[in-house]
Amino acid sequence: MERKLNATRREVAGKGGARKLRTTGQVPGVVYGHGMEPVPVAVDARELYHIMHTDAGSNVLIDLSVGPDHHLTLAREIQRDHVRGQFLHVDFLAVRRDEMITVDVPVELTGESHGVKEGGVVEHHLWEIRVQCLPGDVPQRIEGEITKLGIGDSLRAGELPLPPSVEMLTDPEETVVSVVPPPILQVEEEVAEAVEGEEAEGAAEGATAEEGEQRAEQPAEDAEGGGEEG
Repeated sequence: MERKLNATRREVAGKGGARKLRTTGQVPGVVYGHGMEPVPVAVDARELYHIMHTDAGSNVLIDLSVGPDHHLTLAREIQRDHVRGQFLHVDFLAVRRDEMITVDVPVELTGESHGVKEGGVVEHHLWEIRVQCLPGDVPQRIEGEITKLGIGDSLRAGELPLPPSVEMLTDPEETVVSVVPPPILQVEEEVAEAVEGEEAEGAAEGATAEEGEQRAEQPAEDAEGGGEEG
């Protein structure tokens, strides 16, 4: 679904001009792509906020009007003031409906791992996957079902369900989520491994020392035997 957004051509460039725009409720930006000359623009901050807070997030398609010109765009390089929560600058990438684009799509976990019920802990490693598709086929999210995961199991990127029109670019072997033993059990296993390692090391050192003593005694026995023969 596309969202419409009106923009005006920005005449004053530089940080000073950008600050003035923000005081009037505008957000400075630029439209670029497909060999076109970058066009500096300004958009209404409230309208941009509502558009960017749809389910599609930053992958929402924007029909950007700049005077008589219309551009199908995606918002990219979004700069924010994280303290005040306001937009500082936004780049609009012009796209074509019939041309493949590359986007990052969020991964949303569904279900409840039975490994968690057994005391395990879910570790979410990969929050987004990179895909390639047409602008109109960009999924809002990719769901990862974790109900069947037990302790020690994991879900890889290649196991995520994708629409037929979407191609995954992320390494399919990359781990999205895993279920690990509870922290206490992990510590106990690490301690046990450390103790086993120390015992093995001690046994090896003992064997080495014993072998050294045997080698030291052997020449003496050989010398005694040689004297008797003479």
